[in-house]
Amino acid sequence: MLCARMRRAASWLALLSLLAPLGACGGKAATPAAGERSAAEVDYDAGVAELEDKSYPEAQKTLERVRTKYPYSKYAALAELRLADLRFRQDKYLEAAEAYAQFAKMHPTHDEVDYAAFRVGLSRYQDMPSDFFLFPASFERDMSAAEAARKAFEEFLGKYPRSKYAEEARKKFDDVKGRFADREWYVAAFYRKRERWPGVAARLERLVKEFPGSRREPEALLGLAEAYLKMDERFRAQQALQQLIVRYPKDPRRAEAEKLLASLR
Repeated sequence: MLCARMRRAASWLALLSLLAPLGACGGKAATPAAGERSAAEVDYDAGVAELEDKSYPEAQKTLERVRTKYPYSKYAALAELRLADLRFRQDKYLEAAEAYAQFAKMHPTHDEVDYAAFRVGLSRYQDMPSDFFLFPASFERDMSAAEAARKAFEEFLGKYPRSKYAEEARKKFDDVKGRFADREWYVAAFYRKRERWPGVAARLERLVKEFPGSRREPEALLGLAEAYLKMDERFRAQQALQQLIVRYPKDPRRAEAEKLLASLR
């Protein structure tokens, strides 16, 4: 009887050994052991390597595969971000800006959300004409790209003032504001040549009010004083000169401003 029981037990063990592989095939994928890399990570790293090698078609295919094949993996989100980087590297700045913005919207708590938000502004910045405002006639150009960059950097700095990308964002933001100030300055110069002083004053007032701290502000304040005097508005001229003296004590125009202010008292 004991032998019969042992034979039945052996039969059950043999059957279980045959069924085990079938259960493994039909069940969930095995979780990688400690130290092993998942398939998602391997594919993601391959896509990043292709991106760095400038093998852009291959990188796009690999990263798209990661995004769709492993939607619940952390590498799916990272693949989305690298696909945005891919568009940026291909100089497709509008597409890149949209991709970065979509990532920031869909993954607001992601570790790299500040990077995505910064790259929205950078993409808009790169989309601006390279010879923006090099000549007075350029103020007639479309301002939409510059305005989009200005808004993106302003939003980024408002949300992530301590981000490691904040310093670069501030430099780009200041440059964009400077270009807007250049536009106002050139239009004011156009009116000045024709002695249309209210037009000069209006443009320089906007420059000072909307783009404070720009590279054009000191000369704009001096120009404002001149325009106000031409319009016989001595008090407003004095205010403009005082602002120049107080805000920019080291500016070379200060001496001229002090001399002119003294003559108005």
